[in-house]
Amino acid sequence: MYSLITKVYCAWLLALSLPVVSCLAQGAPTAVVPGDFADPSVIRANGQYYAIATSSEWAPYYPIYRSTNLTDWTPQGYLFDVKPAWTTGSFWAPEYFVHQGTYYVYYTARRASDNVSCIGVATSQHPDHGFVDRGIVVDFGKEAIDAFLYNDNGQLYITFKAYGLDQRPIELLGSKLSADGLKLEGDVFSLLRDDERIGMEGQSLLKHGDYYYLFYSAGACCGQACSYHVRVARSRSLQGPYEKYDGDALLADQPDWKCPGHGTFVQADNGSLYYLYHAYNRRSHVFTGREGMLAQLSWNANGWPSLTPVDKHLPLQNITDDFSGPSVAPHWQYDFRHTTTRITQRKGKLRLTGTTGPGNNTGVVATVRPRSGAFELEATVTNQNDALKGLVFYGDAGAAIGIGVRGHAVEFWQVKDNVRTVVDSTTLHAAGGKNLRLKFVVLGNGLCQAYYARPGKEWKALGAGVPVPVAHLPQWDRSPRAGLHFQGPANQWARFDDFVMRPRQ
Repeated sequence: MYSLITKVYCAWLLALSLPVVSCLAQGAPTAVVPGDFADPSVIRANGQYYAIATSSEWAPYYPIYRSTNLTDWTPQGYLFDVKPAWTTGSFWAPEYFVHQGTYYVYYTARRASDNVSCIGVATSQHPDHGFVDRGIVVDFGKEAIDAFLYNDNGQLYITFKAYGLDQRPIELLGSKLSADGLKLEGDVFSLLRDDERIGMEGQSLLKHGDYYYLFYSAGACCGQACSYHVRVARSRSLQGPYEKYDGDALLADQPDWKCPGHGTFVQADNGSLYYLYHAYNRRSHVFTGREGMLAQLSWNANGWPSLTPVDKHLPLQNITDDFSGPSVAPHWQYDFRHTTTRITQRKGKLRLTGTTGPGNNTGVVATVRPRSGAFELEATVTNQNDALKGLVFYGDAGAAIGIGVRGHAVEFWQVKDNVRTVVDSTTLHAAGGKNLRLKFVVLGNGLCQAYYARPGKEWKALGAGVPVPVAHLPQWDRSPRAGLHFQGPANQWARFDDFVMRPRQ
């Protein structure tokens, strides 16, 4: 197998134009919600803060986090454990709203019947659980995405992006909502048009003095070619016309972060307004995705706003799981499009199994969001059947890489362009026992390595320790995930005793 390793490594050397990943520098600012947390929305409820974000093609759907101070966040769960019946994918841009004691989340998803993106809504009496889907609220043309809600002296309004798939300028549109927030009322009106044709979305509204301020994200949101930045316009009427601010962007590229945008405001205990938004880390970029950031709002003498990013200089924490809790921890997600996944845990063991859809050459995964472009995964796997079970770095069913054990063989494997190859493998001695330690290392320069060890023994590298590229993993709108892997018949499973993701500083 060494010849394949050499070829892979040489191919990487020839691909110097590809983006590479480096680990976070010591002391560099980190996100308030590190890792992929795109299009965040935030509210204050019961003396605490709750944030929700895009989940794209991962399930469960729309992660919810809680904080007491806007800078330290913990996962609470998800808006939906099961996707609404009308939806099929592209779970984007959820928006929190509170009205008459009810919590609303307006969310974007593709409709199963025709693949058109619409805006739905779910309601609950709690900010972090118990949401019930109420169906589609906005169905407009070829797409309606990025909802934002505003209560103007008792009249509810919804705003959204339209015409993004048409051969014409994008517009931010608005409409009155019914008193219960579940349906449009009256005619749709235009707030702002993208005459520059550079992109316009992710809007939010504030009232300050005599003006309504429309904050929006201009440019391309995602991927290596992103150009997102935050701009503002104002009007004396909510329905416009809006005057665009002719100064610099409120948020733009900085030394450590790029492509900031798509956020909402929340008032802190001290009365200050803060903007929770996303941005790419310049070092890890698409490998950690659009991370949750925070900026403070202020106003100049002419009544125009400014946003100042809040730096958080704290070390990134490990993600650990000993599977001792009463239920599966909320940091685990899976690919709902290409698998039917079953994750259970009992008595300190996590069990992963499921079935794969047509064309899935990778298998079933349970993953977490990387918080750093360089990290290590470790897990103990019980090798008691012939299924492949181990660790994975996963972009999609056709783009993944990992290490696993099946029978008496340990494999370092990859799937690229939906073609599966074994980078290297070795045979285990049967007398070694059932448990095996596995380690997968992302080096931070666009390369990875894989190791295995018997309990209490030294690590052994597969592939002679030659690093293998991972540049093929990131998808346009989401970072790769890393975690646990199973590939085999539905009557078998992968069983794990522990798991850790450890950032490499």
